[in-house]
Amino acid sequence: MTGANRPVWATMSVDEERYRPLYARLLGLRFVNPGGVLCFLFFEGAIALAVLLALAELVSWWAVLVLPVVVAAMVKLNDMVAAVVVRSAALVPEQERDRFRRQMEPVVGRARVEWISHSVPGVVITADPPPPQRRANPSD
Repeated sequence: MTGANRPVWATMSVDEERYRPLYARLLGLRFVNPGGVLCFLFFEGAIALAVLLALAELVSWWAVLVLPVVVAAMVKLNDMVAAVVVRSAALVPEQERDRFRRQMEPVVGRARVEWISHSVPGVVITADPPPPQRRANPSD
């Protein structure tokens, strides 16, 4: 892929693309960036698992061909979902992102709740703390 054809939202430069694992380059992953060990597990691990399952006669030998293809399809699907999420997040204005961050901050302490008088009939609600209980005198 050349630099001219790359979209603006691509996450890697052309120089970094050269050093990516072959598995990631063949699948054309843009947003999911698995390292060498993870690519090894995705491809060779899927083949080894399929061989073990076939040797245990739990699946037919077709699984040795099918399982790595299914894993690659799931990795590519995950990359496509990540692309949709990144694009939709880019459409959210900065003001909305700041408001969302403020809403998600944890609040420490007590929140003051304004009660509507008719919401709990027959119950008196006050904001004052209850009076301290007098301890019973042991001599009484």
